[in-house]
Amino acid sequence: MGAKQAAAPIFCRLFLQRLSHFRTVGTIPMGIRHRKYFRVLPPWVGLYTIRALMEAFTFSAHPKLPAPLRPSIVPNLRDHLEEYLLDISVEKQLSKYTQRNYRHYLGRFAAFFGEERRLEELTAKDVKRYRLHLTNIEDASGLPLSTKTQNYHIIALRAFLKHARKNDIETLAPEKIELAKEPTREVAYLDREELERLFRSVDLVLGERIAAAARGRKKPRAEYLTQLELRARRDHAILELLYSTGLRVSELARLDREHIALDRGEFTVKGKGGKTRLVFVSKRAKEAVAAYLEKRTDGHAPLFLNYARSTSKADDVLDSGARRLSTVAIEAMVRSYAAHAGITKKVTPHVLRHSFATELLINGADIRSVQEMLGHSSITTTQIYTNITNKHLKEVHEKFMK
Repeated sequence: MGAKQAAAPIFCRLFLQRLSHFRTVGTIPMGIRHRKYFRVLPPWVGLYTIRALMEAFTFSAHPKLPAPLRPSIVPNLRDHLEEYLLDISVEKQLSKYTQRNYRHYLGRFAAFFGEERRLEELTAKDVKRYRLHLTNIEDASGLPLSTKTQNYHIIALRAFLKHARKNDIETLAPEKIELAKEPTREVAYLDREELERLFRSVDLVLGERIAAAARGRKKPRAEYLTQLELRARRDHAILELLYSTGLRVSELARLDREHIALDRGEFTVKGKGGKTRLVFVSKRAKEAVAAYLEKRTDGHAPLFLNYARSTSKADDVLDSGARRLSTVAIEAMVRSYAAHAGITKKVTPHVLRHSFATELLINGADIRSVQEMLGHSSITTTQIYTNITNKHLKEVHEKFMK
């Protein structure tokens, strides 16, 4: 064997180490994307490496191939994780946010358990050690992970194991892993008086900004005042729509103008897991959205635009997505108006969603209807609001039964 042929198995080893998604002996995986080795090495290396690969995968044991590559490659934890993450992206089509979280949670588990180990080796004792490990991890603020966050890690692990067993991998049964008991969840919401203060704060802030501009050295331009008015109308429409529909902030940010049918007062939205549901718009919310759209002169598709973002004229005309208001900007806007309204609670778009559900239940809506309007898959999730309504009923009883 010449020197070039003798060197080929070495490059074959390097090549195979990068192809962690090989599944079974005798099959070549789809889409060999790791071609960078062949770009930087002489052509003969590629030819002899491929030859060595073909010999390995046709059970012709190459004399120079290392034993682990001759001829069986056993999938390890990393292999199964890559397959699962591909499945939730392509088959289940989970949101990018959910995929990112699962990648983070399962990556933390792989770092603990050992990504080179086989998934079949996982035991209940390993899971107990992993849970103990989670209690010692600190978040970005330097605080221990909350019980809720730890449970998110376990939920991701159970989903991964369920997928593995569905694909005939003999590993720990996911139903043997229980979630930690969380403390009773306190749902934050705004009462009617706080909501009205929040809505009124939009016009108050607008008035203050106009007055501040008038006190400046130069007279404010008409375009600037128009922009202030447009932003105020947008913010008012967002607040009214969040409360009127109970939308999640991500659902609201994804809305386009064509999605909204103000004449019917209802529209369909795609929520978690790609599930669609019908939401209804109150008269006040319809008026607020109509007032905002009436002042818009652009042709962009997004329902709510970001007016703070500096864009070139080409970007402004061609890329509507670049002008879409982000969830982060919406959350910051809600916090700002809540602070201006003197509301001491931590107010987020989700608090307005809680307020929507609470108002419905207090006024007699049945919990099943509220579940559908919120887009909850399980009635258990909606039942967190019963503690609030029970408290309200107690206050009513004490008021009239003295």
